[in-house]
Amino acid sequence: MIKKLALSTLVLASSLFASNEVNVYSSRHYDTDKTIHKMFEEKTGIKVKVIQDNADALIKRMQSEGKNSPADVFITVDAARIQRVKENNLFQAIESEYLTKNIDSKLRDKDNQWFALTKRARVVVVRKDSPLANGIKTYEELADPKYKNQIMVRSSSNVYNQSLMAAMIAHHGIEDATKWAKGVVANMARDPKGSDRNQAKAVAAGIGSTAIMNTYYVGKLAVSNDSDKEVVSKLNVLFPKFENGGTHVNISAAGVTKTSKNKANAIKFIEFLLSKEAQEVYSKGNFEYPILKEAQTAPLVASWGDIQDDTVTINDLGKYNTDAVKALDIAGWK
Repeated sequence: MIKKLALSTLVLASSLFASNEVNVYSSRHYDTDKTIHKMFEEKTGIKVKVIQDNADALIKRMQSEGKNSPADVFITVDAARIQRVKENNLFQAIESEYLTKNIDSKLRDKDNQWFALTKRARVVVVRKDSPLANGIKTYEELADPKYKNQIMVRSSSNVYNQSLMAAMIAHHGIEDATKWAKGVVANMARDPKGSDRNQAKAVAAGIGSTAIMNTYYVGKLAVSNDSDKEVVSKLNVLFPKFENGGTHVNISAAGVTKTSKNKANAIKFIEFLLSKEAQEVYSKGNFEYPILKEAQTAPLVASWGDIQDDTVTINDLGKYNTDAVKALDIAGWK
């Protein structure tokens, strides 16, 4: 009887301990996230335990762990990756009046399985002394032969480019989108290579006059070392739009895992990530656009100008990812 009582006490203690934590699998790798997690711990007393890796590795890990996975929350970036998590049946639908009220329907899953945390715009930067410095108005015109030998961009294997292509397909259909990609390839100043930051540095160095990149990388360069600050000083940030659309926006997002053992804590955690105080840490610390309307955009990012989000939904970006990868391959986008 004593042994049974001791065992029951141990199980109860274990249960209580588990209920005071939230286990997070995240492909985000920023100090801002650590700051926000610490804020959540101090506010709620709930311990945040984080496993970091790339999204594909985390997906495989959860699949191998099966129903025994300790993960309560899965955080990743880009619509295609978020869709991949959902398609692998790793999220569950949740009910949260706060989340559904405060997140635009374009920025959350139609089945309430994931919710956007931050926005990133994929824009163009142009060297200030270039004739193109203020002239690029649409994504479509990047395929115009007048930009021959001017464009730099990373490879087609990069998921950000795949989502930009998915948006082009959503707007124009796969045939016209493929023609567009072929036009961009014909206008490249060099074969795709390196990161978004590398593209900005190449523009500043005069290899080409414009680069396609995410806004938050410009912000990170602007507060880095003197060399990177000099790069940014030579660039204009432009916000092209799709014809009959807006500027291409992607997201980072979070969802509660299907096997979560701490579902209430997981929902509370995601709600906190979308609180005004957390959103402004994301914004000011990582130069991402906040999801919450009341949260302020970082002054540096705001100084580049207003952004009008595209009409294509994040769900659509994930939906057309496979077509986008095929089209980029056909176009010869290396």
